[in-house]
Amino acid sequence: MKERKVLRCLTAALMVGIAWPIIAVAAPPPLEVLEKQLKELQTQIEQLKQDKQEQDRRMREIEMAEKERATKEVKRGEEQERKTGILAEELEAIKRRYLLPETVELKSHYGLGPAASKVYQLPRGLSIGGYGEAGGTFYIADNDVPENAKKKDTADMYRFVTYIGYKFTDRIIMNSEIEFEHGTTSSTKSSSDGSVSVEFANLDFLLTDWANIRAGLLLMPMGYLNEIHEPPYYFGNLRPEVERRIIPSTWRELGVGLHGTILPGLTYRTYVTNSLNAKGFTSTDIRGARQNGNRALMEDVAWTGRLDYSPIPGLQVGGSFFWGETGQDQLFETSADPTASKKKKVNPNLTLFEAHAEYEYRGLRLRTLYAQGNISDARTLSIDLKQPISSRIMGGYVEAGYDILPLIFPETEMYLAPFIRYERIDTQADVPSGFTSDETKDIQVINTGLNFKPVPNVVLKFDYRNLWAAEGKVADEINVGLGFNF
Repeated sequence: MKERKVLRCLTAALMVGIAWPIIAVAAPPPLEVLEKQLKELQTQIEQLKQDKQEQDRRMREIEMAEKERATKEVKRGEEQERKTGILAEELEAIKRRYLLPETVELKSHYGLGPAASKVYQLPRGLSIGGYGEAGGTFYIADNDVPENAKKKDTADMYRFVTYIGYKFTDRIIMNSEIEFEHGTTSSTKSSSDGSVSVEFANLDFLLTDWANIRAGLLLMPMGYLNEIHEPPYYFGNLRPEVERRIIPSTWRELGVGLHGTILPGLTYRTYVTNSLNAKGFTSTDIRGARQNGNRALMEDVAWTGRLDYSPIPGLQVGGSFFWGETGQDQLFETSADPTASKKKKVNPNLTLFEAHAEYEYRGLRLRTLYAQGNISDARTLSIDLKQPISSRIMGGYVEAGYDILPLIFPETEMYLAPFIRYERIDTQADVPSGFTSDETKDIQVINTGLNFKPVPNVVLKFDYRNLWAAEGKVADEINVGLGFNF
């Protein structure tokens, strides 16, 4: 009985030992433990919230950055497209200005040639134009002279010219002409050297219709061809002799002056420039007296003026003059006795004037010009220069041409004009006593031929010149050539 009690006690103790850990685990923890755990959970939740907020912030930054990048890409694309458009417009403008054919007819402004007037038609900036001409001369008659004096057939690049102008503002304009003559500046076995020259370079200050200032190296406003000498606008391959020997085209001097329109159809140009140098006068012409802006002597100045009037469409009448002393403070030999030299300063005066008229109607063009120069102190000049210098030089011409193509092809834009010109030149009309007139300088010329223009700015020319002098023989010529302006 006693053993059974002991056994039951042992059994009860064993069961309590086995169950105690389970009871201990299942029992609720103390309050401080639960508070600690709660705080830890709250800390974790706060951390999670912060992490979520940081993540949201970063996502917003990423989204904003993406939007900014996308916006920049759009703007960059728009800017690139804008720049591409501007570049395309500039290229198109360059093509239109320099590469594509002219879409409008060139027109003369302020007395200059049509191609030389391009700068006046620009809104602003640089203008480039020019002209050129080349041809051949074949001598066919009256050439039966000694072989060493016989003229040879020739071909020549007469000239290539560039016009460079710049329009600074609507009122201030620079314009210039640079001429390359005879293909090269070097001499060859066949000929002397050519040249490069500034034909004119001036500034225009456009003030009003009736008064504008022009200053620089100026084309003298005399005759037809001194100012407008582009080949599509005159008949024949060679310029009229009157506008070479009496009016020494192309003639330019340094100075300043005015130009403008006084009344509708009435225009003028007047300049004060350096004068000519009488040491350059010859029995043939006065071309050698030009100073051409090359360190020109300006001891003497000259006055030049011109008026043109167009009373009805197609008709123009006018005249011009040059007046100036030409001694340039130089010494001249005054004694005809070579053993008794007597030099002194003299001031020969040159008064040169011309009158002209032109009429154009449909295909018809009529033109006439007369020019005369009076030279004082002709005897002194003849002694000093050792050749007869006439106190009077004179010449004139009349010409007519007609575009016949519209009569055959009414819709054509091409041009074919037969023409004829008669001129008379005498640079020995009044030689001082004691000197013999050189009658070979009293010349008449009949020039007839064709001008053909496939387009208005290109001309092909063929002409025959019959020349004869009051004394001696002058070879006749066949001339063929081409010309253009742009």
